[in-house]
Amino acid sequence: MTIRLTVRASALVLCTTLATSFALPAQAAGIDGVLPKAETAPLFDDEAGGNANADDPAIWRDAADPDRSLVIATAKQGGLRVYDLDARQVQSIPAPAGPDADDKPGRFNNVDLVQGLRPGGTRADVAVVSDRGNDRLRIYRIDRNKPGGPLTDITDPAARPVFSADQAEINEQKTAYGLATWTDRTTGRSYALVSRRNRTRIALLELIATPAGTVDYRQVRTLDLPSSFRLPDGTSWTPCAEPDELPQVEGMVVDPTDGTLYAGQEDVGIWRIDAGLTGTPTLIDKVREYGVPGTYDEETEECTPGADPGFGGKHLTADVEGLTLVTEPDGDGYLLSSSQGDDTFVAYDRERDEDNEYENAFRVTAASTRLDGSEVCDGAAALNAPLGRRYPNGLLVVQDGQETPGDGDREATGFKFVDLGEVLDAID
Repeated sequence: MTIRLTVRASALVLCTTLATSFALPAQAAGIDGVLPKAETAPLFDDEAGGNANADDPAIWRDAADPDRSLVIATAKQGGLRVYDLDARQVQSIPAPAGPDADDKPGRFNNVDLVQGLRPGGTRADVAVVSDRGNDRLRIYRIDRNKPGGPLTDITDPAARPVFSADQAEINEQKTAYGLATWTDRTTGRSYALVSRRNRTRIALLELIATPAGTVDYRQVRTLDLPSSFRLPDGTSWTPCAEPDELPQVEGMVVDPTDGTLYAGQEDVGIWRIDAGLTGTPTLIDKVREYGVPGTYDEETEECTPGADPGFGGKHLTADVEGLTLVTEPDGDGYLLSSSQGDDTFVAYDRERDEDNEYENAFRVTAASTRLDGSEVCDGAAALNAPLGRRYPNGLLVVQDGQETPGDGDREATGFKFVDLGEVLDAID
């Protein structure tokens, strides 16, 4: 079943170059900065670097020994990387190849965790990954004591493409992109919510543990977010982008308490949606560029912005990227979003009763000449739980899209580890 909102379809997305034309608020330059405590080794998106490009992290807590907790992170065509709390790599898993040499290779985009699945009848924590290259989910069992590395692929061989009808359609790469997991506390069933690249669609997939010890999935329903928007002056606006591209969603997170999905439509803003993909989505905040017309230039492959009509938000600069939650037992806490266009992170009240009001913003800034901050951040993950002696106040991991120092002319990416206690101090 597909739920469609009554909006006009369009084939345009806001180019990130549009954001550069906006002057940031005066307070943006003076917001608090927090310092990273560790960073991963740089990844390089070239042949010598295994075409690895840091994207999205997840934090797995070892309940028996929190000091041995792990960060599991995607590296796109470079597959998966697993790090300890000192940001040292403990495992690298390549993305699978395509069926044939001419087909698109595997490309791991986003990752999230599920606790308590029972593949083969045995309880397991798993990492769920969106394989954009093959349009599938990949599922990895987590066992900290396993020789050779903590992750084992238990994806069911029968797992089918998430969105595509065949390999030809997969090769067009309108495929599985953003991802968030959710376990329904009422039924105990676990799900993955998956967005589609260059489209506005989100799919709800139920994760199915099999007696053979694998994990499969089935589609429950889909929802299409708007691609065109009615502005207060009565005009219609569609974000600018390349032909045949719609404003996609990537960053997503589900509040486990009430099953609320927060989805970042990159050039539009943040949506609040029932995780079952029922009901009407609510746009809780807009990017500053919301409503600004743009003209796509095929020669430069960039958008030229027009006059700003003044309908945008005040806190987010496109793209909206990594979303994560800081949860507290009493229901308080924060929704954090990467505001990629101005290298900040924006905090909103977690409580729906407060309408997810804006709280504050912060930056992850350089701690030294060797330990830089986070720029143009794609993915983020927070865990508000003690993680041993290194992070007794919890941990925030953020992607760094401009890792420095790099290696000559090679562009580098990586991940920064930040004490969550310092983040909460900055927000408060």
